This record gives sequence, structure tokens and C-alpha cells, in this order.
Amino acid sequence: MKRIITNIVLTLGLSIAWQTLATEPDPRQLITEFALSNERSAEHIARNQYRNPADTLHFFGIMPDMSVLEVWPGRGWYTEILAPYLKERGHLTIAQFKHDDGSLKDERAKFWARLSAGLSARILEQQAYFGQVNQIELDPPYFEPALATAQFDMVLSFRNAHIWDESGHLSATLQTLYDLLKPGGVLGLVEHRAAPLSDTTSVAVEGYLDEAYVIAAAEQVGFQLVARSEINANLLDSKDHPKGVYTLPPTLALGNYNREQYLAIGESDRMTLKFIKPAE
Repeated sequence: MKRIITNIVLTLGLSIAWQTLATEPDPRQLITEFALSNERSAEHIARNQYRNPADTLHFFGIMPDMSVLEVWPGRGWYTEILAPYLKERGHLTIAQFKHDDGSLKDERAKFWARLSAGLSARILEQQAYFGQVNQIELDPPYFEPALATAQFDMVLSFRNAHIWDESGHLSATLQTLYDLLKPGGVLGLVEHRAAPLSDTTSVAVEGYLDEAYVIAAAEQVGFQLVARSEINANLLDSKDHPKGVYTLPPTLALGNYNREQYLAIGESDRMTLKFIKPAE
């Protein structure tokens, strides 16, 4: 009798589990829905064709119950997707640019601070959509406030590495990100890709980085490259533009000069790299 009851309980348990799996939203489909959400501007949605959020995040292996750190979200293009995706079962932290307390002298830093302030205000205004988003600051290579080590399942960085490299903080910032990940955690990194001259050299005009160089920098601090993807490749990008990557959309640094030509090229060619912090 006891064996019969046990079998019934097991059968019911398996049935419930299968029903749960059957009704569980497909992660990629869920990301796609948020990428097309009415909460996003038409300008942001138009960039989906270049940034491929569903395929990119699926490639990195994001799941809705993860603890995720997004680094330097800017206007929140990815935050608009990540926050609602994670708000029910996971947790999102964004590392904003350093805020302007009156001490910032660099005009670019002031501009970035305004972007962060705008995103913070929007998250507060649309809390029902974004959910609870933890906000900190990153002034490379340091976070403010300082974060406990080994607390995130995933760290995401979209087109930031070239800025850290310009300021001489690439290695130190990657080390900080490595420390913040749990063993087995993932670093998902997308970056403008320089034109290769050979297996060991490339031409890196403003804003572009050599893919092998980025991989070597990450591996030097302990990351292990597990996969690379051409999801965000753009073969039309010659990577020799007058103002580097900023010549292309969305920046269009040359204004109306050859505007249609650069719009036809689209956004930059990008490497898409998946690293892990090896499990202890």
C-alpha cells in the first residue's frame, strides 16, 4: 500500500513538473517580447536589427532567475529588456556612470552623468515596468559603493571595453568584474571589432578594439573564453571611418556629411564573446 501511495505521489509530482515546463515561457521569446515592448521608444526598437538582443542574451545563457550586473547602461537600451525579464524571479544591478557632484571637468564625463541621471529618473517613474533595480556607480576600475565578491551569476558589458582601454583601466576593470562573479559565472561582452591585418595584428581606429587583444586581456585576469559568436557582425563596416566608430549610427559624428552612406552601413561590426569564471 505504501509503495502504491509513493508511486502516485511521484507520478503527480512528475506531472506537475511537466506542466510547469510546458507553461514556462521560452526565455528567447520573452526577451523578444520585451525588446518590442511599447515601453521602449521607436528609436530604441529600430536598433534591434543591429544589436540583436534576443539572440545575444540567449547566446550568453541568461535565465530569468539570475542575479545580473549590467555595466554602464547609458540610456538604458538593454536595461529596458533586462529589468522586466529579471524582475519576477531574478535581480538586476546596473553600474551607472559616475554622477556629477560638481567635480567632473571632462565634458564627456558630464554627458555620461546626465545619461545616468536620466535613466535613474525613468526607472523611478516606470517602476511597474522596470521593477526593483539596484543602482551603483562604476568609476573604472572601482565601484561605489564597493560590492561583495562572488555575488553575480552574470556580468554584461556592451561596447565599454574600448573606453576602459583608452583610460588604461581595461585589465583592472576586468579583474574587478572577475571578482564579482560567482565561480562558474558568465561575462558576456560585446565590443566594436577592429579590422584584422593578420592573426596577431589589427588596425584599431577610434572606438574599435582587436578581438584577440580583448580575449587575451580577459584571460590574463582568469576568465576562460567558452564561445564567440558572429551574431553582431557587420560585414559592411570597413572600420576606417574619419571619426572611427562614432562616424556610424547611432552617433553619426560627421552630421549630414555622407549621412546616407553611413546609415546604409549601419552600426559597427562587433565581437560577441562569452567568458566564464572557472568553478572552484
